[in-house]
Amino acid sequence: MAKHVKMMVLDGCPHCRRAFELMDELKKEHPEYNQVDVEVIEENREAGKTQGYDYWYVPTFFVDDVKIHEGVPTKDKVECVFTEALK
Repeated sequence: MAKHVKMMVLDGCPHCRRAFELMDELKKEHPEYNQVDVEVIEENREAGKTQGYDYWYVPTFFVDDVKIHEGVPTKDKVECVFTEALK
């Protein structure tokens, strides 16, 4: 079973939009990544869910509450989130 993944985002963020594109691309290339359920938390609408998490930039990914990536996404960095979630 995959670990819990939280993704902190902001509406209108171009880097967040790119992270979603990369996630979709990776899921097509690696069907096993579809097992990973990503809880998307929009900072402005769900501020309470971000309490206690140490980050400055979005998108930020936490796997079982451990920060895996923060800031400008790349395909390799997003893939690290999936691989960590499936360990």
